[in-house]
Amino acid sequence: MIAAGRTRATRGPRYLALAESGELARRAAAAVARLASCDLCPHRCHADRTAGPFGLCCIGRRAVVHGWGPHLGEEPPIRGTRGSGTVFFSGCNLSCVFCQNWETSHLRRGRETSPDELAEIMLALQRAGCHNINLVSPTHVLAQVLEALPIAVDRGLRLPLVWNSGGYDAVDALALLDGVVDIYMPDAKYGADEPARTLSGAPDYVAVNRAALREMHRQVGDLEIGPDGLARRGLLVRHLVLPGRLAASEAVFDFLAREISPNTAVNVMDQYRPCWRADEHPPADRPLTRAEFEQALASARRAGLSRFV
Repeated sequence: MIAAGRTRATRGPRYLALAESGELARRAAAAVARLASCDLCPHRCHADRTAGPFGLCCIGRRAVVHGWGPHLGEEPPIRGTRGSGTVFFSGCNLSCVFCQNWETSHLRRGRETSPDELAEIMLALQRAGCHNINLVSPTHVLAQVLEALPIAVDRGLRLPLVWNSGGYDAVDALALLDGVVDIYMPDAKYGADEPARTLSGAPDYVAVNRAALREMHRQVGDLEIGPDGLARRGLLVRHLVLPGRLAASEAVFDFLAREISPNTAVNVMDQYRPCWRADEHPPADRPLTRAEFEQALASARRAGLSRFV
């Protein structure tokens, strides 16, 4: 459980000041303009997403939402007692062969959603009593999220934003979120490039992910927890341990402790199970063993990490 990083300060969402100054709307316009030759994720497809669902993500001008609602299965400082207000976006900028949400990410099931509709989803989650707005797999719809946010703010949105991504985020795109996102909750999937190439279609994942984590931490710092046990601001990193040491977990933890912060909040996850096309990529075709998970957790402790969620 997280013990360090508590704060008595109560802050409103960071995006309110940007909305008041007009900067939020300007950033939204800048992001939307980039969809015509999309370079908002590290793949830099330069597809014209205004003309259709092109590019690696296969999502066009409008975000596709698979589902939304209060989520009580997230980390304790995120879910609290009333749930995290999750919005599950269809599509993804990664191609993980073991994806547990393959119907959403790979098959892109869901409904195209206008900026007005997306704003109303956020407001409905606020009315439901959720503690935050949790944007799940948002990297490829960054422009659409920014476009909807000023509408939601004008109508009374006041919840902190959680950026819940696969960690394959471009630094220049993250700059558009500086002062917008309160809590970054990215994956750090791999500590080596070869499994990232084979299993997720991202041969440069390690370098991209490390640059993204540095930028996220620069923006929000270590995770801050309020007196109510809820995350207020900061970085919370997820790492899914893979069978056969495929994730190179030791390298991930060493990087976090040495180059981000030894006070980094980390969720070391043991729920791997083979899904989608994992059976084609042994040893990803088998469940994680308890011994493998314990070895990974021990390596995190050896690296100097101690804030486990």
